[in-house]
Amino acid sequence: MTQLKVKNPDSYLLEMKNICKSFPGVKALDEVHLKIRPHSVHALIGENGAGKSTLMKCLFGIYQHDEGEIIFNGDQVNFKNPRQALDNGISMVHQELNQVQDRSVMENIWLGRFPMKGIIVDKKKMYNDTKKIFDDLSIDIDPNALIGSLSVSQRQMVEIAKAVSSHARIIVFDEPTSSLTEVEVKHLFRIINKLRDDGCGIIYISHKLEEILEIANEVTVMRDGKWVHTGKCDNMTIDKLITLIVGRELTNRFPPKKTKPSKEVILHVENLAGEYMPTVTDASFELRKGEILGVAGLMGSRRTETIETLFGIRKRKSGIIKLNGKQIENNNARESISNGFALLTEERRQTGIFPTLDITFNSIIANIDNYTNKFGILNEKKISEDTDWVINTLSVKTPDSKAKIQNLSGGNQQKVIMGRWLLTEPKIMLLDEPTRGIDVGAKYDIYQLIIECAEKGNAIIFISSEMPELLGISDRIMVMSNGRVAGIVDAKTTTQEELLRLASKYL
Repeated sequence: MTQLKVKNPDSYLLEMKNICKSFPGVKALDEVHLKIRPHSVHALIGENGAGKSTLMKCLFGIYQHDEGEIIFNGDQVNFKNPRQALDNGISMVHQELNQVQDRSVMENIWLGRFPMKGIIVDKKKMYNDTKKIFDDLSIDIDPNALIGSLSVSQRQMVEIAKAVSSHARIIVFDEPTSSLTEVEVKHLFRIINKLRDDGCGIIYISHKLEEILEIANEVTVMRDGKWVHTGKCDNMTIDKLITLIVGRELTNRFPPKKTKPSKEVILHVENLAGEYMPTVTDASFELRKGEILGVAGLMGSRRTETIETLFGIRKRKSGIIKLNGKQIENNNARESISNGFALLTEERRQTGIFPTLDITFNSIIANIDNYTNKFGILNEKKISEDTDWVINTLSVKTPDSKAKIQNLSGGNQQKVIMGRWLLTEPKIMLLDEPTRGIDVGAKYDIYQLIIECAEKGNAIIFISSEMPELLGISDRIMVMSNGRVAGIVDAKTTTQEELLRLASKYL
């Protein structure tokens, strides 16, 4: 990777000055400014809805800003679309992956700019160029593999390679570690440090404050569409960042738990195994009434596959599932819902929301049978009441219930999905990375909601790649390793070292 040329190494590589952007009924950005130096990592943080993604979309040509100016490498720019931004040296790794599932890894990387040999795509050059980038970044993925066959974390690495392939001078990372394990995060940080050494200006958006202090040189905080603070990370602490983000002190990162789980076993799972690999191969555990069972593991540990097999959206090969002592089958999602199970999936955009439909539809869809009479007529009053309950109880920031869910921030989308499942009054909640891409204030709200559900007697299986939150809200932690349960430990007495040791047990 070659050193990048900057007109004036002592000046800012990128300046966004007094940027304003309005949408119908809301001013998303109000005179925001951001300055990025070459050879630096600049963190951009704030609550969901603070305007971080909107600001970056204005930079990347997805949105057109209403007021203000953008100066890149000494020249004023106003990109009309992402292609212009890419061609001029600005790239973005989006939080939500937009990839062509049935095409190869290398085709996704070079989409729209295939190397040509006459009128034919030069696949040999495309393969070699992809392999070179992967080797430079120490990414072990076959360029010919179908993108849809990869795990979420592998697809994230492909997006990072795509950003690097454009020889960008500014690279925006939007929640890049939201689906990565600790080992993968360290790999990503090595890549970012290499890009910084080569002269890139990195904009790093994350809700994980420990990461901010580890990787960033400077940090800018936004709140309610406005600039709040810019400063050196050397002078920052997590408590100071939290106060700047939420505008108030948040003394505890995890809500207190007032009750302990019952000794009554509500769910018994024995030798659970899926039909089609990669899948769970042997999982046995019990879940108690009112318990939060955390699930830890490295990439490929098949935590997601375990709960999807339990929920019936992956075919089960063998194993016994008992609910309150009675054997059940959970052959499909509908049967699982009728048995009192709820599943919040890992990939909110792909498998969680109906993006072009409104909050009302997204809130009530899992419980639709409860809103119809014997003639199939919908009870609009009850639908409206339940949607308002979701919005008010979970503090969803939205103009109204008719707003399209795709226009909400990621955290508010996640709250709507949580509300959707709570309306079904589940006994067992299966939560796969429920705080992925959510800010510190909204995370606290989600933690509080999970704890309150447990206190009401619900049992919760809670998958997370963040060790601190597993230790912070779980009663016990089940560690998965290569499709098998490697151990179940008490969250109060275990350590991150013990969890990592168990996660490597069957590798």
